[in-house]
Amino acid sequence: MYQEADKENVDVHARLSPAQAWALAQLVKRLGYRECRGLAEDEDQAWLMLIGAERLRQALAEAGYSPR
Repeated sequence: MYQEADKENVDVHARLSPAQAWALAQLVKRLGYRECRGLAEDEDQAWLMLIGAERLRQALAEAGYSPR
């Protein structure tokens, strides 16, 4: 299936306006494997993209940006 590219995690911090955070939360809510696969070099990279997007979605939800 897929393998993590690196063993260590990377922390990413971004300053967003509320509108940007909401729009980004909407994007990652709707992002799926098909979209990632269309942009990825291979299946492994598509899965890594999707996992990264899910982590971003979770962080946005924890910050109060969780669209239904």
